Amino acid sequence: MITHPICKINLGLNVVERRPDGYHNLETVFYPVPICDALEVFEMDRQFPSSVDCDLKVTNIAIDGDEQRNLVVRAYQLLKHDFPTLPRIHAHLYKGIPTQAGMGGGSSDCGFMITLLNRMFRLELSDEQMIDYAARLGADCAFFILNRPCYAEGIGEKLEPIALDLSGWYLAVVRPDIPVSTKEAFSLITPQHPAENCRDIVMQPVETWRDRLTNDFERSVFALHPEIAAIKEKLYDLGAVYAAMSGSGSSLFGLFRQPVSLDMFDGEGTFKTLTKLS
Repeated sequence: MITHPICKINLGLNVVERRPDGYHNLETVFYPVPICDALEVFEMDRQFPSSVDCDLKVTNIAIDGDEQRNLVVRAYQLLKHDFPTLPRIHAHLYKGIPTQAGMGGGSSDCGFMITLLNRMFRLELSDEQMIDYAARLGADCAFFILNRPCYAEGIGEKLEPIALDLSGWYLAVVRPDIPVSTKEAFSLITPQHPAENCRDIVMQPVETWRDRLTNDFERSVFALHPEIAAIKEKLYDLGAVYAAMSGSGSSLFGLFRQPVSLDMFDGEGTFKTLTKLS
């Protein structure tokens, strides 16, 4: 069985308080974006000599670290704990979503793995149960069970679907080859509640967002990496109605009424794409 994990952008991202467990409570709007990975799962032959229950192969974009620590494998292991009859599997993950980009690629792979296993092996889990599993594995993972515009609180696991439709807008995404440390970005933020909640702002016309809809990570990340700040300004120079950084970076996105050329962002290691939202 094959599925195509999508990614997300953050429309507003405010760090509102530090939690006793060391995490931070957020307010953000997640919007799904059709930039995709491909995840294929098939049952392992009982005679196949494998030392692991979930044999994962990642291709196209290299991911650092042990593949057995990948969120795809961890999602399988979490379900396997509660469903011991879940068979051993092979999984092939073809990465099309850029990594370390603030677009939730790894979280999406996790969420889509849970929903795929639920369908493939008839586990009969409800959306609420799958959201609970996903939330145990990462802050953004739960969103990728619903895959629709949502206002999120907590660490990103408290989701409220909202009636936001950006169909017809052109979304430009540019991710420079600049790694951003999420831990460092958080360390430079002083949590506070914004003057306006992002959920309320996105219900207004996109033309009103520029001076109101903010990502708290921009201040710290732009100070560390002025090159990333420059990309946001270039998106506005191209005619973006709204532009911002997604998550803790390093991707920037812009919303355009008409298609635009992204040739000015050519550079080694840079990911860029223009997608019409539907």
